[in-house]
Amino acid sequence: MSTWTAIGVTAAGCYLVKLLGLSVPSGALERPTVKRLAALLPVALLAALIAQQTFSTAHTLVIDARMAGLGAAALALVLRAPFLLVVAVAVAVTALVRAMGG
Repeated sequence: MSTWTAIGVTAAGCYLVKLLGLSVPSGALERPTVKRLAALLPVALLAALIAQQTFSTAHTLVIDARMAGLGAAALALVLRAPFLLVVAVAVAVTALVRAMGG
C-alpha cells in the first residue's frame, strides 16, 4: 500500500468516525452513565499513556530516572503546586537522577 493510499484511508476513517459520533441521538448522550464515562475516559487514557511512556522502552519494562520524575510530579500535584512548577520539578528530578547515574 502506498503512503498516499494509507493517508487517504486514514482520513476517510477519521471522517466516518466523526460522522458516526455526530449521528448519535442526543438522548443517549444525556444519560448519567454516559456523562460520567465521558468525564473519566480522557483521564484514564492520559494515565495509560503516561504509564506506557514512563515504564517501557521498546517492548521491555524499564524502571529508571523517568519513574523518579513521575513520582516527584505526583508529589508536587498532591501539594497543589501550579502546573508549570509540577513540570519543572519532574524535569529537575529526572535530570538529577540521570546525572547521578540512574
